[in-house]
Amino acid sequence: MKVTVTVNGEPVTADVEDRMLLVHYVRDVAGLTATNIGCDTTSCGSCTVLLDGESVKSCTILAAQADGSEVVTVEGLAGADGELHPMQSAFRAEHGLQCGFCTPGMVMAAVSLLRENPAPTEEQVRCGLEGNLCRCTGYHNIVRAVLAAAGAGPVDSGPVEPGPVESGPVESGPVEAGTGVAR
Repeated sequence: MKVTVTVNGEPVTADVEDRMLLVHYVRDVAGLTATNIGCDTTSCGSCTVLLDGESVKSCTILAAQADGSEVVTVEGLAGADGELHPMQSAFRAEHGLQCGFCTPGMVMAAVSLLRENPAPTEEQVRCGLEGNLCRCTGYHNIVRAVLAAAGAGPVDSGPVEPGPVESGPVESGPVEAGTGVAR
């Protein structure tokens, strides 16, 4: 089957098997390998790309379904002069990555999130990225990076140092039955 997908502004046409996934089209046909294959089951989000402006897990879409569409990968975010996209810069400045495997998908999901909600709260960022897994971080710096890119946090600050740990007896009142919440 002949498929044409515009990838990062360039039309890419190829004869592909009916069952070829978009993630394999991006990696093997278009030659853009930053989009990672982590699970092939839509669980991790490392294959996230923008399909016609919407964040999708490319392991869930057939290349044939994307025929005639526009795909943007993390390689397509940077400017022609190589200047990083604000989200990429924020991930770098806020230390929002460790091993880097999830980073392309996380960045693409975050870009989509800010297109839908340009000024999210921390909770909205966490909810918006819940379909993207990172096995290295505690997500704190990833969330900081998204908030920084949205203009809601400091881009040039260093990592957050943990605060002092209080020790001593913990006092609590009665707990409301079935909720775990103190009254």
